[in-house]
Amino acid sequence: MDYKQKLEEFILSVIHESGSDLHLGVSRVPAIRVSGELIFLLKNEVLTKEDMLGFLSQVLDKKKIDKFMEDQEIDFSYDFQGETRLRGNAFFSKGLINMALRLVPKVKTLDELHLPPIIADMTRKKQGFFLVVGPVGQGKSTTLSAMVNLINNEQARNVVTIEDPIEYVYVPNKSIISQREVGIDTKDFNSALKSVFRQDVNVIMIGEMRTPENIATAVTAAETGHLVLSTLHTNNAAQTIDRIIDAFPGNQQDQIRSQLASSLIGVFSQRLIPRVAGGLIPAYELLLNNNAVSNLIREKRTHEINVVIETGTESGMVDLNHSLLELVRTGEISLESAYQYSMNPQALQKML
Repeated sequence: MDYKQKLEEFILSVIHESGSDLHLGVSRVPAIRVSGELIFLLKNEVLTKEDMLGFLSQVLDKKKIDKFMEDQEIDFSYDFQGETRLRGNAFFSKGLINMALRLVPKVKTLDELHLPPIIADMTRKKQGFFLVVGPVGQGKSTTLSAMVNLINNEQARNVVTIEDPIEYVYVPNKSIISQREVGIDTKDFNSALKSVFRQDVNVIMIGEMRTPENIATAVTAAETGHLVLSTLHTNNAAQTIDRIIDAFPGNQQDQIRSQLASSLIGVFSQRLIPRVAGGLIPAYELLLNNNAVSNLIREKRTHEINVVIETGTESGMVDLNHSLLELVRTGEISLESAYQYSMNPQALQKML
């Protein structure tokens, strides 16, 4: 089998079907995900161990294959015909190689992504900490890419991204953009984060904060004149703040709570909802830091943040239920989907 040609054939299937992911594994036929649903490519034969080793050799060099065999899992990026990039993960299941590749769309604007204009205001801040959060596969990286690209097209700033792996590739315009991939351009996230203090950086984009050390360095950077953009796998703003604080030992939590209260700009939580007309559209919650929010963080009253969001519409905050309801009213999503994705269906029902 010509593994390069076959892999390209599978990727083209994802592209032509407007899909998002490709799944390959031993003892099953390939599958793609389209509009959230798995579709098996039944015209293809069941993949063998040899097939998966062949596909692996197309996406990883020998050094990375050796690392994969040692670590038994690896993240990577794959450039397809110089036009499309894919984010991938290879792993073992029952001793057999599996692979998942996600199509990385071209960098889009906030308007194209149906995101609120206030997100553009966040990119114009000179310093502070802004987080885009949500479960896996809900468009967090895509939103961050739109924010970085807006900075690139509007402002003369020095931007450093720290990613594992690099997904979106930016063409420098008004800004300097240095993209650093963990394992290739830097040893790890924390080494790269510490070095930005010596690189005359204005904006730092961290693909994902993974350790308390990463978080502490990022918050310090936000306090010392940098705009820091990053993501977390959390469900809403209140949970995000709790997750950050709980990542630290008890004797350090008061300090990180105080730092977060003063450096946080906001938390944007998003979900991709199936559209009535096909495709996906985001529903979102937006917390903006103000005196009330800062006090709640300092006073360990983060459970009250949801109320602040619900009553803070005049200052630009957005409640998830209001976002869902607006999508229902404009005919973008069904009421059934709104209930399914709401984190408080009872409150949503009262709003109808």
